[in-house]
Amino acid sequence: MKICKIYFSLFLIISISLFLMSLNFMILDKMIIVEFNVLSIQSVSLVMNILLDWMSLLFMSFVLFISSMVIFYSEEYMMGDSFLNRFILLVVLFVLSMVLLIISPNLISILLGWDGLGLVSYCLVIYYQNVKSYNAGMLTALSNRVGDVALLMSIAWMLNYGSWNYIFYLEFIKDEFIADIISVFIILAALTKSAQIPFSSWLPAAMAAPTPVSSLVHSSTLVTAGVYLLIRFNFIFSMKLMYFLLFISMMTMFMSGLGANFEFDLKKIIALSTLSQLGLMMSILALGGFKLAFFHLLTHALFKALLFMCAGNIIHSMSNCQDIRFMGSLVYNLPLTCSLMSICNFSLCGLPFFSGFYSKDLIVEVMSMSYLNIFVYMIFYISIGLTVMYSLRLTYYSMVGSFNYNSLNYLSEQHNMMLKSMFGLILFVVVSGSILSWTVFSTPYFICLGKLFKLMALIMIMMGGLLGYEISKFKIFYKNKSLSVLALSSFCSLMWNMPLLSTFGLSYYPIFLGEIYKKSFDQGWFEYYGAQGLSDMVVLGTKFFQLLFLNHIKIYFALIVIWVGFLMVNF
Repeated sequence: MKICKIYFSLFLIISISLFLMSLNFMILDKMIIVEFNVLSIQSVSLVMNILLDWMSLLFMSFVLFISSMVIFYSEEYMMGDSFLNRFILLVVLFVLSMVLLIISPNLISILLGWDGLGLVSYCLVIYYQNVKSYNAGMLTALSNRVGDVALLMSIAWMLNYGSWNYIFYLEFIKDEFIADIISVFIILAALTKSAQIPFSSWLPAAMAAPTPVSSLVHSSTLVTAGVYLLIRFNFIFSMKLMYFLLFISMMTMFMSGLGANFEFDLKKIIALSTLSQLGLMMSILALGGFKLAFFHLLTHALFKALLFMCAGNIIHSMSNCQDIRFMGSLVYNLPLTCSLMSICNFSLCGLPFFSGFYSKDLIVEVMSMSYLNIFVYMIFYISIGLTVMYSLRLTYYSMVGSFNYNSLNYLSEQHNMMLKSMFGLILFVVVSGSILSWTVFSTPYFICLGKLFKLMALIMIMMGGLLGYEISKFKIFYKNKSLSVLALSSFCSLMWNMPLLSTFGLSYYPIFLGEIYKKSFDQGWFEYYGAQGLSDMVVLGTKFFQLLFLNHIKIYFALIVIWVGFLMVNF
């Protein structure tokens, strides 16, 4: 228990000081690059660089603040766990890897933080040590390896410039051919880490981790690393790559929003909503609004961390039940948790004057002012509608509808420490949007749109809410509407058959081939001419010699008789 309090206090103090430093750097428009000479051997010097500007300081402040609350929350959530200290140290390692990634202006040190995130996330996903966790951990680790390889390739191409400090070269290499190659690898790395299509299937699978880990991973660490990398590199992307990124991220946003409407696992619904928001960040980044992407990254981090904490409290209270079909009327039994969860959902939907509204509405309006086709426009607005739809469906199933669990005895709001950590975040969930919109943008965005365009976001929110209420409404003669279109439901809930491509599809054929090889080679010709055949020959030879040695007197006399016979014949 002591270790939780130590790291909670430490992270909180550092977070507040970093936030104040960030404001100072923002006002003075200042950037500091610190160089440590780690090792110097004759003419070779190994230098470690640290980049401190308003962006890295602000992001670090948010990461440390959220992780301090998560560690405080973990103390009660993981109570009774034999390895609580190990768990907390893994979380701390995870946060430190993210911090290293944030402050690195150098591709090598970024790779250290990047790989640190991948390895520690594997340890955290398999924490509960069952088959499901192992499979999820393996899928997470192997999907992220693709991005690691892409980052290694970009490191190799950066050698053309004599240094890996990419921050110095961004303006200089903007229109060069090598910049395009580096950009492709950086985008590939970001797509794997931020789970965009076709690497999306690891994100819901990673829900096998304990809820505090999910809260940290899906708000400000692992999945946001890809977006942060793209924000840093956004100056060198060509228009073709930007359009490619826009298409991929929009499809991810649409696919995950659609999939969340067919999902029944509480944590997976929230995971798919994270995927949808990552798609939104990536798509506005592809339209050139890197500051907007960063703004949404920060506001999203706060309400998503709290949303996972609320989900964890509900799961904890319902004796580890995650299926929303078994919930209902929780607002009477867990009023505080449900209140906080509703505020987070409002923020996620972009309801006016919650933190999510300031970033989401601005993103959509900036997109509306761009010269883009109707496809982009429609996908953006449909995705907003889908977000409200699954949020209202989740609220209806868990908080408002009929109570569907087998016993009321489980439900009580006795988790004081968990509630305290959740209340530590709620104020920022409400006010962070407005505060950040005043601080991050030195000059405000000027939005000039017609009345219908201006109200379009609110219209889509209302339509999504109505549809979400309709598809989840229980009646006496209730029939699950998704069962009437089962093929479409399974297609959408399986994220457009992506797990079939990334797990079942990839593992089925090698295993099938392995079985054929085993039968034909291992138990066939290899056995006959290999170890088994050799063993048979040795046994046969041994038996023959054994026969000789057991009857050696008889054989000796027999050989004498034969020899004498030969002599007689010759004479």
